[in-house]
Amino acid sequence: MNLETFARQELELAGLFNKDSDYGGMLGGATMSLIKVFAEEGHSGFSANMAISIFSKVAAFEPLTPLTGEDSEWNEVGTNVYQNKRCSHVFKEKGQAYDSQGRVFVEPSGATYTSFKSRVLVTFPYIPKTEYVNVDF
Repeated sequence: MNLETFARQELELAGLFNKDSDYGGMLGGATMSLIKVFAEEGHSGFSANMAISIFSKVAAFEPLTPLTGEDSEWNEVGTNVYQNKRCSHVFKEKGQAYDSQGRVFVEPSGATYTSFKSRVLVTFPYIPKTEYVNVDF
């Protein structure tokens, strides 16, 4: 079975082409468009995994290399509050940088959330990472 056939079968089983699925069934079609382009590239198993990893990061607006903290990486978004251009959840206030999604809290139901306690101080160079913390209520 080729990749396109496999992907279509899995997307159909998941109901992602159905009008009553998320986004009215458009996710199935959008995913198939990406699969077709990917299949045309003719990757081997090794290069396919590399391309998937790189694509996943850049498509999610995640940096491929460590953040440097240099002035050129920041936009001022409030009075003396800066947001990193390469990673939108990294901020700097009063000269101290932090990752606002450094900790994600996981409830017993599996639901996740962030709060002020999610902030993790950053030292450059910095590769964004998230710690998942289980919480009990």
